[in-house]
Amino acid sequence: MSDTSRQALSGKDTQQITVDAAVAGELSLDDLRIHPDTLEYQATQAHAHANPQLAANFRRAAELTRLSDEEVLGLYDMLRPFRATPQELADKGEELTARGLPLVGELFHEAAGVYERRHLGA
Repeated sequence: MSDTSRQALSGKDTQQITVDAAVAGELSLDDLRIHPDTLEYQATQAHAHANPQLAANFRRAAELTRLSDEEVLGLYDMLRPFRATPQELADKGEELTARGLPLVGELFHEAAGVYERRHLGA
């Protein structure tokens, strides 16, 4: 396990994230957010234990750590049925891929195809 797989997004070691630290006001929001390396480690473990779907979810989650909470919530909202057209989903997939989030971008492309076939678009 790499050193960063034991760190919060802030870089603080997870051993330092305690109730006492929270009560003392020593924690920030980034201390409570997961580090992408931790998610990659979990993905590796999931894959090693014959769970490729869970591994893929962890890897997408690792990419999502680069976005603000508001943007992640916006993406989830966009994926809800009848919230976006298949073309809007495909466009968002292109944008995300161009921003260095290829796995999340691929998910949006897949969603666009499903929405098109099932007539779930806005």
